[in-house]
Parts: sequence; structure tokens; C-alpha cells
Amino acid sequence: MKTVLITGCSTGFGRDTAIHFLNQGWRVIATMRNVDTSTLPASDRLHVLPLDVTDAASIAAAVAQAGPIDVLVNNAGIGWLNAVEGSPLDTVRALFETNFFGTIAMMQAVLPAMRERRSGVIVNVSSSSLYKPLPLLSVYRASKAAMNALTESAAHELAPFGIRVRVVMPGMAPSTSFSDTARSQVMGSGGFPDAYADYAQQTLAMMMEAANGPVTVAQDVADAIYRAATDPDCPELLPAGADAIAWARGE
Repeated sequence: MKTVLITGCSTGFGRDTAIHFLNQGWRVIATMRNVDTSTLPASDRLHVLPLDVTDAASIAAAVAQAGPIDVLVNNAGIGWLNAVEGSPLDTVRALFETNFFGTIAMMQAVLPAMRERRSGVIVNVSSSSLYKPLPLLSVYRASKAAMNALTESAAHELAPFGIRVRVVMPGMAPSTSFSDTARSQVMGSGGFPDAYADYAQQTLAMMMEAANGPVTVAQDVADAIYRAATDPDCPELLPAGADAIAWARGE
């Protein structure tokens, strides 16, 4: 029985991915900052652990409790929606701490054992927003672009050790706690700068209109992550969801 450790499993993509791996017979280590088992099914193959990817001690404790890990899914992420000028540097640093540095920290925590066994897979969950230069997502896209660059190079340096590294790029979900959190963060930080207010409202309206077309559901992402974890022929960058696939084709 193989073991997968997934970060950010309290809601959305992470939760559905944990359930998908469970349904496929895997041993699942579902991690989250604040442990809540109510959203996950009961199973003797499911272990829910606390994990903050920005805390080295938390990472070490979770990896030690998990035991041998065959697949790591770096799903934990923070959203941010604002103009560059309206993004406080403290917020930018916090975003990178979770989205980028948290990914590196998790990789470094599992790689020694994977390298020793000469097997393992790491799947990093990025964003299809990298396919288009979307406004108001500059800082968020930068953190995910860094993740993609990390993954692409790591895939080459780890291949000699039998370790695969892949990126899954989800499209726009119609409603997730991620997007809700991003909006609340903007309001909590004082909203959009006055000079950008009209432009921001127009952009948000366009985003809402786009959400009425083909979008990504959590199962799309779970399926893509599972493919990245189990299919050696899976491409390094894998779009997930109808809109993400269309964007990847340049449509």
C-alpha cells in the first residue's frame, strides 16, 4: 500500500484529492493547519495531521509521523487579489512563504528518504493563471511562477534518483475558500488603491462573467494530481479543468 502526504486538505482541492486517493486504495496523510476531520470520510487508511508549511518544526513533526512517503502533494496555498501598488510587502512575503518557500521546505523534508529509496513523486499544485497575464493577480502569479520554475529544474536534477516532479495547474474554480479568502484579504487590507478602483471593479466583473463559462471543479484537480502521481508519462506541466486546458492550448 502506497502513502501520499497532501498539504492543505481542510477544503477544496486538497480535501477532494485526499478522498480520491483514499478511493483508489492509498494510505493518505491529510494535513492542515487546524485539524478538522469532519470534512473527510472515516477510514483506517486516513491519518489527519497538523501541518503549517511555514513552520520548520511543524513540517518535521508531520513527516516523522507520516512514515515513508511515496508521493508528496504540495497543495497548500494562499490567494491574493490586488494591484502591485496595493499589495503590502508583508502580504507579499507571507504569500511567498506559503506558496513558494513552503513548497521548497516540504520537498527538502521528504527528498532524502526518496533519494535513499531511489523512488518517489512530488506534485506541486500551481495555477493556470500563468497561461495568461491576468490583472490584479501579479503577486499571486509571481509566487506560482516561482513554483513552476522550481519544479521544472528539480525534475531534471532528481530524475537520476528515480524521483519524478510534476506541476498541476488548476483553472478557475466557481467558488472555493481560496478565492473567498483572497477577496476578504483585499477588503481587510483597505481594498484597492483609489486610482485602481474603477479598473478593479471592471476586472472583477469580467472574472465573474468568465466563471459562468467552463470552469474547474475540485474533482478535475484531484484527477490530474492522481495522474501526475501515478503516470510516469504524465507531462511536467499538467492543466486541470476545462478552462485550464483551453488556456494551455492558447484558446
